[in-house]
Amino acid sequence: MAGIENILELISARQQESENAIISAAQRKAEIITAEGNSAACKEYEDYMKKSRIRLEQELANSESSVDSCMKRKQLEYKVAAVGKIIEKTLEKLDGLPVDEYFDILLKLLQRRVQNNKGVLYLCRRDLERVTDKFKMSVAEIAEKAGGSIEISAKAVDIENGFILAYGLISENCSFRDIIESERDAVRDTAVKVLFGQVT
Repeated sequence: MAGIENILELISARQQESENAIISAAQRKAEIITAEGNSAACKEYEDYMKKSRIRLEQELANSESSVDSCMKRKQLEYKVAAVGKIIEKTLEKLDGLPVDEYFDILLKLLQRRVQNNKGVLYLCRRDLERVTDKFKMSVAEIAEKAGGSIEISAKAVDIENGFILAYGLISENCSFRDIIESERDAVRDTAVKVLFGQVT
């Protein structure tokens, strides 16, 4: 009986050793798998964080660019509106000048546009009703110096102020609004420079 017990003990001891070896190998394998998993997870985390950081930085840059563009548009809208108001006030001021000053401005405009030909000067109804003899004489003198003649029409034209100068079939609208409109960009740039210290 003692021999059988020794054999059983030997078998049990070897079985225990085998179990211990299997468990130890399994633990080592588990540690390797865990380490590899942790390494892969860390790499995945780092990659994710890197991509997220790049994406967030791009989104921030896009947002900043969008806000900057929006601010510039708003600034431009404000400037355009401010210039528009200044132009309207200027037109009102010109329209409300005393008669002599008003007609002096018309004469200066005429000097720039007179030709050595026969022309007709058309005024708005309000100006026809208040036109002075001095203005009529000055118009004739300006035309004569240029080698032509200008007749002031008795027919009123539909403009706010200024005049229309016609030479045959060609006529030029010299109302204040039309002059400003035709030179809008130059007027706007000058106004913006004066108001805001820069030209857009």
